[in-house]
Amino acid sequence: MTLRWGILGASNFARAFMGPAIHAARQSALVALATSSAKKAIGFSAFCPDLRVHSDYDALLSDPDIDAVYIPLPNTLHVDWTLKALDAGKHVLCEKPIAMAASDIDRLIAKRDETGLLAAEAYMIVHHPQWLRAREMLRDGAIGRLAHVEGTFTYNNPDAANIRNKAEMGGGGIADIGVYTYGATRWMTGQEPEAITHADLTYENGVDVVARVSARFPGFTAQWMNSTRMHPMQQMTFIGDAGAIRLTAPFNANVYGEARVELHQPDLGLRVERFPAANHYILQVEAFSRSVRDGEPFGWPLEQARGTQAMIDAIHTHAKGV
Repeated sequence: MTLRWGILGASNFARAFMGPAIHAARQSALVALATSSAKKAIGFSAFCPDLRVHSDYDALLSDPDIDAVYIPLPNTLHVDWTLKALDAGKHVLCEKPIAMAASDIDRLIAKRDETGLLAAEAYMIVHHPQWLRAREMLRDGAIGRLAHVEGTFTYNNPDAANIRNKAEMGGGGIADIGVYTYGATRWMTGQEPEAITHADLTYENGVDVVARVSARFPGFTAQWMNSTRMHPMQQMTFIGDAGAIRLTAPFNANVYGEARVELHQPDLGLRVERFPAANHYILQVEAFSRSVRDGEPFGWPLEQARGTQAMIDAIHTHAKGV
């Protein structure tokens, strides 16, 4: 069975990454796009010449030849259009964050269960072999007892017109990239934070542009730096009492740099494993297709997305001193 996909909205990210990934993924086919902009549609037709273009989102959801939709709309629209797509009988892969509050994900879980369709957040890193290998190492005790996690994800985007800098569209650094550092910590360790111990947020025009956050988990501590006003940097490090695991290019593999897992061992020993060819966007689409077709558990269910959003909610609450 080939899963037939439609995309709601002609975003730059969908054109550059997810559209080509859907087109290239095994047992998936990109067949339709919804956009009112003929100019934007040209960018998709360049790699998918037979693409059917709908002028509005509802028309795409009414298309009987579409099995699943990918939603790259502004953050504040994710919940409503995911619900509409599920009601239209479509499976849904929605960009992160799939909601702006954890309680809204409860509505998505309920609708998913009611319809029996797959709805998930596009958290692609959990499908990358770099992350799968790092988690295997951690669980196998390669660094002994985990004591601390350090995460950094920054880039510089001061463009006031960009949706990431617009509060009314759900912008802000935490929603855009904090979701990676926090969620990756939860996914790697299988633990939820006991407490947010520090949350120092800097705002511009109603959106957070710098977030210095610390938390306490069962058995270890964590600290993350996220910013949309700094030089691009990204890394995740898991430090134990017998070694450390460091991931390079953990969030934009082959764009920011080569995806590697470094195992730092006693006496300055170092083992490096490289993953130069993996495309986590394609792997994510293929995993989604297998889940729909074969019932294989999806690597990032809505319950995982809810856990990260609950953490984000707690960070904002802590920062406001509520």
